[in-house]
Amino acid sequence: MQDLDEEKSQIAHGETVRETANMISFLTDFIGIRDDLFLGEGNKYMREVGEALDDGFAEGVLPHRPGIVNLQCDMDHPTQSLSDLLHLKNTYGSLENLKGKKIVMSWAYSPSYGKPLSVPQGIIALMTRFGMDVTLAHPKGYDLIPEIIDIAKQNASQSGSLFRITNNMASAFEGADIVYPKSWAPYHIMEERTNLLQSGDKTGLDELEIRALAENAKHKDWECDDEKMKLTKDSNALYMHCLPADITGVSCKRGEVEADVFEKYRIRTYLEAGYKPYIIAAMMLANRFENPADVLNRILEGEKKRVG
Repeated sequence: MQDLDEEKSQIAHGETVRETANMISFLTDFIGIRDDLFLGEGNKYMREVGEALDDGFAEGVLPHRPGIVNLQCDMDHPTQSLSDLLHLKNTYGSLENLKGKKIVMSWAYSPSYGKPLSVPQGIIALMTRFGMDVTLAHPKGYDLIPEIIDIAKQNASQSGSLFRITNNMASAFEGADIVYPKSWAPYHIMEERTNLLQSGDKTGLDELEIRALAENAKHKDWECDDEKMKLTKDSNALYMHCLPADITGVSCKRGEVEADVFEKYRIRTYLEAGYKPYIIAAMMLANRFENPADVLNRILEGEKKRVG
């Protein structure tokens, strides 16, 4: 396994995406890419890498075409949302049992401003596919990418579920089976931040941070606290978070979740996070083999014991 930092590679000296993709792929089976910093660029970059690998393999430069795992981009965080889906499946017994369950993907206050949009976007796009009633809650102005909103609406229509958007956190929590309070930066702020990063405008970035944090501070009441949890179904909704959470009085003065609420669900959030390595492994297996289920069955039938 190798960790590629673009600032310490030939990319910093002008090497193109096509060159880099092929040069690192001679002895590579998989490339994991995390690129969530630039809105409108991360997912596009991953696709460009894929096209470069297709070309390199077709032309005989590469002995095989490495797989690509999206570890997080500006549009989606599939390893996280699939881990969350597996957590829900195991909590409620099956994927079928998720149909009709109400999950609230809510913005929550954070003392930082630049958190990516990919987690909430991944949740609303994936959970609507499985028939869950999804409520997206955020203050006015904290919108997600419009394209992802459209996907969530289409998925809900096809699965027979519901997709709603509200600007009231408390009303969103009413009757919820699952709540997922998580901060993110507004779509328009991330667009502006991307332009400033690409132009290297440090002064502009500093000014943007001041403005964005001041706007965040207007919504400190968007916290997952005991009072809001009492509004959920049987006052006992499942709390979820991708971690690390901004915990009030623990990791920050004021944050996404009240300390007592987080402590109640802390171990379950650890279990939620623990599925991610298996999700990544499943992605790799599915990429490498046409019928991964058969491969797993052959391994199980062989009764080979793990070392250690």
